Amino acid sequence: MSADGLLHLAERAARRAGEELLERYGAATGVGTKSSVTDPVSDADRASEKLLVSTIVAERPDDGILGEEGADRPARSGLRWVLDPLDGTVNYLYRFPAWCVSVACEDRVGGAWSAVVGVVHDPLRGETFCAVRGGGARLNGRPLSVNDPVPLERALVATGFGYDAEHRCRQAAIVAGLLPRVRDIRRAGSAALDLCALAAGRVDGYYEDTPSRWDWAAGALLAAEAGAVVGPLLAPDGNPGVLAAGPALADPLRAAVSGNP
Repeated sequence: MSADGLLHLAERAARRAGEELLERYGAATGVGTKSSVTDPVSDADRASEKLLVSTIVAERPDDGILGEEGADRPARSGLRWVLDPLDGTVNYLYRFPAWCVSVACEDRVGGAWSAVVGVVHDPLRGETFCAVRGGGARLNGRPLSVNDPVPLERALVATGFGYDAEHRCRQAAIVAGLLPRVRDIRRAGSAALDLCALAAGRVDGYYEDTPSRWDWAAGALLAAEAGAVVGPLLAPDGNPGVLAAGPALADPLRAAVSGNP
């Protein structure tokens, strides 16, 4: 299957999952917790992932799958799907309008997994962000481009926080040091949507050191294909987070969140 074929499959799966989430919106059931008491999961997350997996496996039975809610299949084809069935579960449960479905398909480049296609679907806004490696990024068919050049002092920067209290305390200290040096900070609660906002020019940069791969796999490709410099941002425990910004902003932002003048 071509990259375009993979993209179309990712879009169909994401839209189907989005319809399921909309049907359940405002009437969440089966709510539990995962890594901490502030890290929820619900039947909506599980049902969305089940739909994503069934849609993909029906056409690509030999592909691997890595899903936030436990889907885990080995890759026999050389391709792997990375799924976040509901990025922004807290927002979804609170009816705060910032949540989405994130779908990426990866292959191996130099021994490491790398996204070939990425789709982030926002059902509430009717926005579908799509990217193909080497083919650019689009929102509902419209080409996207990051803001550049943007100096640090005029940058609108998105970020997010982990669920663990120790991580949040450390991240709060980083924000306190960064805030006086930038235009402002935005925290929406969905890493995938933050990266799409960067791709669409709605923010100028994004950083977060505690998201999981399913949070950023699709969004990082979208940002990169829109012209962002995208790289890892390691947490103290070694978690490979993400820092992304336009070319002129990327290095100053990295220095600023690393505590450098």
